[in-house]
Amino acid sequence: MYVNLHQQLIDRCLENDKEAQFSVYKLYYRSMYNTSLRIVNHTDDAEDIMQESFLTAFQKLDGYKGEVSFGTWLKRIVVNRSLDYLRKRKVEFEEARADLPVTEEEHDEEVRFSVEEVKEAISRLSDGYRTILSLLLLEGYDHEEVSEILGISNVTSRTQYCRAKQRLRELLTEKRDKQTTFVQYG
Repeated sequence: MYVNLHQQLIDRCLENDKEAQFSVYKLYYRSMYNTSLRIVNHTDDAEDIMQESFLTAFQKLDGYKGEVSFGTWLKRIVVNRSLDYLRKRKVEFEEARADLPVTEEEHDEEVRFSVEEVKEAISRLSDGYRTILSLLLLEGYDHEEVSEILGISNVTSRTQYCRAKQRLRELLTEKRDKQTTFVQYG
C-alpha cells in the first residue's frame, strides 16, 4: 500500500468536496498537461484531455486503491486518454518484421543539442514515434508496460523505439547540417 502525501485531500475528494478537488487539480494539472502534450503534440487537445482526465479521476476515485501514488494513477488515466485520442486519429504502430533489422548504432563523436532543439525535433516525429519516445523516455515506462498500454508486442515496442531514436537523430542532424551550411554560405 502506498502512503500519499495528500491523502487528506484525496479523502475529501471522495466526499465530492469541490475545494479539495480544485486543490488536487492545482497540484497535478501542469504535469498532467505536459504528459498529454508530449503524446498528442497539440496544445488545445492536450488541455482538453487533461481536463477530461481529471473529471474521470474524480468520478472514479473510489476505484483508486492506493497501490501506487495518486499522481501515478492519474498519469495512467492521462496517458490512456491521450492514446485514445491518437487511436481516434488512426495512429498505428508498425509491427516489427523479421526482414527489417533494427540496430542501435553507437556514435563515436558526442553531439550536443539544446533542449529546445530536441523538443522541436520530437514534435516533428510521427505520432507513433513521438508516443513511443514519450512513454519510454519521458514518462518512465518500460517496454513491457508500453506494449501493454499500446496493445503491441514487446518486440514492436523495442523496434519502434529504435526507429524513433534513429529518426530523431536524423531530424536533429538535418537541422544542424542546415544551420552549418547557412553559416558557411550565409
